[in-house]
Amino acid sequence: MQKCAIVTGAARGIGLATAKQFLEQGYVVSAVDRDEAELEKALGELGEGAIGLPYDISFPEKAEAMVTDTLASFGRIDALVNNAGVADFGPVEDTDFARWRRVMETNLDGVFLCSQAATPALRETKGAILNIASISGLRASTLRVAYGTSKAAVIHLTQQQAAELGEYGIRANCVCPGPVRTKLAMAVHTQDIIDAYHDAIPLNRYGTEEELANVITFLCSDKASYVTGQIVAVDGGFQSTGVGLPALRK
Repeated sequence: MQKCAIVTGAARGIGLATAKQFLEQGYVVSAVDRDEAELEKALGELGEGAIGLPYDISFPEKAEAMVTDTLASFGRIDALVNNAGVADFGPVEDTDFARWRRVMETNLDGVFLCSQAATPALRETKGAILNIASISGLRASTLRVAYGTSKAAVIHLTQQQAAELGEYGIRANCVCPGPVRTKLAMAVHTQDIIDAYHDAIPLNRYGTEEELANVITFLCSDKASYVTGQIVAVDGGFQSTGVGLPALRK
C-alpha cells in the first residue's frame, strides 16, 4: 500500500508545492483547503494520486472528516503537514479580538485539531507530523501581534507533540519559513519591502516554494527517522540577522 500524506492549505503556495513533491516521491495525497475553487484548480495540477477535501480545518468536525475521508480513500496516513494558515497583519492597537481569533482559529486551533484527529492513524504507521510556523514565531516583528504569537504557539505545540507522541513512534517537527516568493507575497510586498528583505537575508533573496517543500518532505520521510521535536528555519539565514524591517513599519 502506498504511503499517504495529508497537506492542509494545499490549494496554492508552499502547500501545493509540497503536495506535488509527495506525489513525485510515490505518496498518495489528501489535499485540503477551504477555498474550493482554488482547490479544484490545484487538483488539475496534481493529477492522479490526489484527492481534494474542501474543509475548513478550524472546525473540529471538519478535521475529523478530513481524517475519515483520507482513510476511506487510502487506508492509512503516514504524514500530516499542517500548512493551512492566515496571514493577517496589523498594529497592536488595531488588532481587535475578532482579528485575533480569526488568526488563531486557523493557525493554532487548526494545527491542534488536525494533529489530534490524525494521531490514531499515525500511531498505526509510526508516521510524522510537520507543522508550518514562521520566522515571525521565532522573533518578534512589526504588525504581527496575532500572526507571530500564533506561530510561536505552533512551535511550542510541536515540541509538546514530539515529547508526548514519541512513545508511539510518531515524530513531530516544525518548519519556519522566511520570506518566500509566493504569488501572495509578491502581490502585497512593496519594492521597498522586497529590497529590505534582500538586504537583510544573508543569501540575498527570497526562498522558493520548492525549497520549502524539499525540507518539509525530507522531515516527513524515513531519511529523517531520528529527527523529532526540531524547529527548522528555512529562511536564507534571515533569523540569524534579526527581524523587524523599517519598511514594514507605518
